[in-house]
Amino acid sequence: MKLLILDRDGVINHDSDAYIKALEEWLPIEGSVRAIADLSKAGWVVAVATNQSGIARGYYSLGTLEAMHRRLRELVAAEGGEVGMITYCPHGPDAGCECRKPLPGMLRAIAEHYGVGLEGVWFVGDSASDLQAARACGAQPVLVKTGKGEKTASQGIGSDTLVFDDLAAVARALVNT
Repeated sequence: MKLLILDRDGVINHDSDAYIKALEEWLPIEGSVRAIADLSKAGWVVAVATNQSGIARGYYSLGTLEAMHRRLRELVAAEGGEVGMITYCPHGPDAGCECRKPLPGMLRAIAEHYGVGLEGVWFVGDSASDLQAARACGAQPVLVKTGKGEKTASQGIGSDTLVFDDLAAVARALVNT
């Protein structure tokens, strides 16, 4: 199985320091939907692992989050692709859960769901916590320069991290290999 795991905000859709609180605020980054569809059509299972502390903070409901994910699935399906498992951490930063990145709980849940190991599986994110989660479970940290990616790169990311301009560039690299 060819598995790719993506962070959501800043990788698939535009991020906001004020949180993505409504379906209308969930706006795909140019090329990201097509990238997921292209990967899917090339035999990749594309899963998503996303921190969503806005739920714990009361900024939006679980129903709103599910509507965003439905929209993502619909857009990718319209391009002929499919989104695999979407897992999220609804907890706040001080909840002490095992799922919130930089801990690897969500990545492990995806691996368990698909019955695969994480060694070498690419986890694409835009933040230091994404890269830390990848390293914590033996996945390959991949940074995109969208979202918080440029800022993250400027703070030092480690020589083990692969860097791409955006999700479309990741897709081109994986589909053409």
